[in-house]
Amino acid sequence: MDKAAQFGSVCRRQFRAGQAQRAFTVVEIVIVCLVLVILATVVIPQFTRASLQSKQDTLKDVLQCVRTQIAVFKAQHQDVPPGYPGGDPTATPSAGVFMAQLSEHSDVFCDLSPRALPTFQFGPYLNQMPVNPVNGSNSIEIIGNNQPIPTPDGKTGWIYKPQTQEIIPNVTGKDGSGMSYSNY
Repeated sequence: MDKAAQFGSVCRRQFRAGQAQRAFTVVEIVIVCLVLVILATVVIPQFTRASLQSKQDTLKDVLQCVRTQIAVFKAQHQDVPPGYPGGDPTATPSAGVFMAQLSEHSDVFCDLSPRALPTFQFGPYLNQMPVNPVNGSNSIEIIGNNQPIPTPDGKTGWIYKPQTQEIIPNVTGKDGSGMSYSNY
């Protein structure tokens, strides 16, 4: 008997009556799928919450860093916080001036230089404004003197008031613990 005939003989023996191969039934497959769906509904939200918690923790860390750099700038520039043109706290603060003062070298009078020189010994404090990890924006809204800090609307990454050195995330709503982002 040749090999092909032997193979056919073996295959026929496996399918004789009473020796049918065991396969999964539709009910078994449905049960396995339901178990997988139940597991997914339990596990996936855990990952989502962990991701949101990570963003909130990063937001707190970024705020602490920026607040520290604002305080250092103020201490090195005759108690003038960043944002005021020419270091004049009676002038109207702006986002462009704020970022230039934090990202360039400066002297004690808030004059700026792109290079470190003996007279421009301070800074840079930040390379750029950090991205708000919750809303993904690094833009900043500057609030003028004697103006109230607005309610966050999410249009920028940050809200900063030089007069009081307050900086808050421009994020609406509350975090996972129920705290308003503006209270960070």
